[in-house]
Amino acid sequence: MKEYTIQSIVRVFGWDELAAEDRLLIEAAKNATSGSYAPYSGFCVGAAARLQNGTVVIGSNQENVAYPSGLCAERTTLFAANAQYPDQPVVSLAIAARNKEGFVARPITPCGACRQVISGVEQRYGHPICILLYGTDGTHVIDSIDALLPLQFSDSYMK
Repeated sequence: MKEYTIQSIVRVFGWDELAAEDRLLIEAAKNATSGSYAPYSGFCVGAAARLQNGTVVIGSNQENVAYPSGLCAERTTLFAANAQYPDQPVVSLAIAARNKEGFVARPITPCGACRQVISGVEQRYGHPICILLYGTDGTHVIDSIDALLPLQFSDSYMK
């Protein structure tokens, strides 16, 4: 038998400890929550991706009465970025969420499907994506999807 130890590093920053460009990206993600269509859950999620050329692309969650037909903010953002700027790697991805009381205190993390898509985008461009998970109690910063999806499926399995 073999045994592996999987370790993830998550750094937690206060607002003033973040770099100015990261604060701007988080603000874009927070603003993107206003584009959410969440009549069923009332949970609005926004995401903002900074591309290598400095362009910022935003997206938000879009619900549908047929629940599986909706889409998360992370995937709308990444798919829009890849479609509009196919030659630009995503450098950072900020995610923010709010409910009827306001922005959440504890940062939310991407769902499994979004983690897999983030992994695919990293693989596509051969570039890690810094993930910024905003919460009013602090922002969790993760250097790559590897920390959130350590045993990810990749195209190398199909070769």
